[in-house]
Amino acid sequence: MHHRTLGRTGIQVSPYALGTLMFASPMGNTGEESARILHRALDAGINFVDTADAYADSEEVVGRALVGRRDEVVLATKFGRPTGPGANQQGASRRWIVSAVEASLRRLRTDHIDLYQLHRPDPATDLEETLAALTDLISSGKVLAIGASGTPVSAIVEAQWIAERRGLARFHTEQPVYSLLNRGIEREILPALQHFGMGALVWGPLGQGLLTGRVRKDGDNDLRRSGLLRHVTDERRLDVVEQLIPLAAEAGLPLTHLAMAFTIAHPGVTSALIGVRTMDHLDALLAGLDVTLTDELLDRIDEIVPPGTDIGVLDQAVQPPALLDAGLRRRPWATRAVTEQKPAA
Repeated sequence: MHHRTLGRTGIQVSPYALGTLMFASPMGNTGEESARILHRALDAGINFVDTADAYADSEEVVGRALVGRRDEVVLATKFGRPTGPGANQQGASRRWIVSAVEASLRRLRTDHIDLYQLHRPDPATDLEETLAALTDLISSGKVLAIGASGTPVSAIVEAQWIAERRGLARFHTEQPVYSLLNRGIEREILPALQHFGMGALVWGPLGQGLLTGRVRKDGDNDLRRSGLLRHVTDERRLDVVEQLIPLAAEAGLPLTHLAMAFTIAHPGVTSALIGVRTMDHLDALLAGLDVTLTDELLDRIDEIVPPGTDIGVLDQAVQPPALLDAGLRRRPWATRAVTEQKPAA
């Protein structure tokens, strides 16, 4: 398996990274099956494993499974999302980082984390405090490289600026969403990562399941009937899937192989995260690891999904505060003026 350099860290990683969101979780598989999947991935040449402290028991499962094989793995985990009821059991403050990293090290049964990532931006914490705390972890040897996830391009640039001006460690990686259905990061985020020499560990390369071809526009599917996931009922995304299925068939490829090969073809992408529930799912994806796409095929994909375009909605995608909180988009005086306006006589 050909390896790629993770940003400018010098760390060599496989183009597929094993995501562990499904490990030992209610929507995934048992701890024992998770361990078998991890070992199968390592045996196939995948050396990059990504987990998070907020993924149920994932860190503990990974830690047990890696006993005796820790040196084979570039181990990444994340912090920042809530892991308990306490107000300070989340975020990017120094107080939480110091506590969170010790807990992750314990669960992972290791003395260091190869890549420690901020899971989500934390508007309540100054970036300088976060980078200072992470710099200290690097100095102590508990963490070798640092990254972030779901960061807007403005904050990517700001973090680099702060690190340079304050003499702090800089983020080495970013973890954005990227797939045939979500190409928005091609506009600014991937060029910014390339400019700063950052690695891109992208998630959602199969469009949260839509690019497996199992959910069809006119098909009868439990997920569609439930209405719980917006992306499987979004007609815009389903219309694109219906165009991609015959394109993959014409190229002699399963849709999953087309989707994965497209994702890792971008020169700004280091690795694509694969999250699997079963060994069969893993084996099916591994079978397409050496697939490459011709320029002609990539051009036809561009005709279906123009570069830099996001199609429809994606569940779990990070939304900036200004889109979630209407109060951040409206001046208080303007709201009052409308509310207090008297009806015309």
